[in-house]
Amino acid sequence: MRILLVIPSLGSGGGAERSLIESVPELRARGIDVAIAQFLRRPHEEQEVVLTRMGARIHDLHATTPSRRVASLRRVIEAERPDIVHTSLFDADVAGRLATRATRPEHRPRVLTSLVNTSYDPARGRDPRVRPWRLRLVRRVDGWTARHLTDHFHAITHAVKADAVRSLGIQPERVTVIERGRDRARLGHWSKERRSRAREGLGIAPDAPVIVTVGRQEYQKGQTYLIAAFERVAKEYPEALLLLAGRRGYESGAIDAAIARSKFGDRIRSLGHRDDLPDVLAACDIFAFPSLYEGLGGAVIEAMALGLPVVSSDLPAVREVVEDGASALLVPRADKSAMGSALLRLVDDREMRHRFGARGQELFDTRFTLDQSIDRTVALYEGLLTRSA
Repeated sequence: MRILLVIPSLGSGGGAERSLIESVPELRARGIDVAIAQFLRRPHEEQEVVLTRMGARIHDLHATTPSRRVASLRRVIEAERPDIVHTSLFDADVAGRLATRATRPEHRPRVLTSLVNTSYDPARGRDPRVRPWRLRLVRRVDGWTARHLTDHFHAITHAVKADAVRSLGIQPERVTVIERGRDRARLGHWSKERRSRAREGLGIAPDAPVIVTVGRQEYQKGQTYLIAAFERVAKEYPEALLLLAGRRGYESGAIDAAIARSKFGDRIRSLGHRDDLPDVLAACDIFAFPSLYEGLGGAVIEAMALGLPVVSSDLPAVREVVEDGASALLVPRADKSAMGSALLRLVDDREMRHRFGARGQELFDTRFTLDQSIDRTVALYEGLLTRSA
């Protein structure tokens, strides 16, 4: 079996791409030939180095306009002759669908799209960067190409499936839900020794309460609400720190301004992109997830794997992953007061933190390991080809 993964970039830092890229070694170990096509190449990315060493074929399309992306991708498809073109995220989805349709019928592969976000949640329309007319246009293009040019869909949660069925008009039976997995070998396990080493590397005192969030700096991720919520903790705990890990983005200016306005801005650290993210998580006490909408949030899974209790916006997709009151505290989205209270509750209660963290680890090992995700993905590939034969 030959698979062509089509993604915007290996180095985007998004959970959708990371999940697919981490699957490549395991897919190859199961005898599946995998190639990758990306629109944007960032030099010296960790993922690219690892995949290149494995001998994986990576195609840099060097195309910035939609028409050039389609033309370049069509040439890659005709050269690779994949059985399935597996796409993720809007630009890759549309280009992959159109490029596949443009190939010769006798060599035309099946198209599988991973649905990874609730892209048309009303909260997205409140993003000041989103123009309503453009979002409507994107939805129409996405919906038409999804209904007419896509063979099947993979959704990472039932919430994402429901959003796609409602927003894109696709039939529920064309969507298979497979929970996203993460590589335990890459993440490792929490230990006191690892925590101490990581804190020393970050310059953090051994007993300081540390809250962390992970995500690119975009409106969706809600970091400004977390910065405001942190003030509730900082007033009570003079040593408390807030770490923001993730690439700078369109919301970075607003985040910088929120930190500058905060009375406790000197205790908020913007770490940027980190290749040692598992160690950063191991150094912390609480994981905060203030997103305004999500398909899941791979960072939540990684935090659970490292034994962190979670405080998150109460989103349908997150409810499928955590257990409210057992591994996480869920609060209304965009409610800085409720998030501040939940964070303070966990900082105050060491036993609750440990209990929530242990349950999160159990959930990860039971449901979210990469092996489980890969097994179900391979079964989906095989079923798609069988149905198409």
